[in-house]
Amino acid sequence: MKSFRRHPATINAGSMADIAFLLLIFFLVTTTISADKGILRQLPKDCPTKDCSKPIHERNILRINANRHQEILIEDKVVTLEEVKELVKSFVDNNGASQCDYCMGKKLSESSDHPREAVISLSHDALTKYQLFIAIQDEITKAFYELRANYIKQTFNKKPEEITDEEFKIVKNAYPFIVSEVLVKRD
Repeated sequence: MKSFRRHPATINAGSMADIAFLLLIFFLVTTTISADKGILRQLPKDCPTKDCSKPIHERNILRINANRHQEILIEDKVVTLEEVKELVKSFVDNNGASQCDYCMGKKLSESSDHPREAVISLSHDALTKYQLFIAIQDEITKAFYELRANYIKQTFNKKPEEITDEEFKIVKNAYPFIVSEVLVKRD
């Protein structure tokens, strides 16, 4: 009589690698990966003015500094975040040279000659908190937005969202957004 030997049961795992590979591809294709959100800022061109070699008069530069102690200094005077917008507006709209017919400034001798020549120099320390730096940028942007909105109201008698692209070019020429950002490195 024949003896029956039982062989241990085996599982065919040859297609197991194929199945794992297909599952991997399925999950890679169907999974959504959240993208990091950034700041909607357009980087400045290499030279925002027509003549970049032309020296800028000292009174046309407003120096804003955020230091490592999270203090905001404008022209070496400590100010609050809430004051930044009004100080930028008064600096840009100063009309120190009395050549701007749309400016409402006080014509101070220590502030800018004309909005087209006003430069905001924003510098920060390496230990400045990111939130403070962005908050200062926002205040500068608000100042320019308000100046431009007033100009639009005076010149075109419209709201900012109602102007055309050609009118917006005129507004940008009247109040150009010239900001220089610098990281101050300390040893």
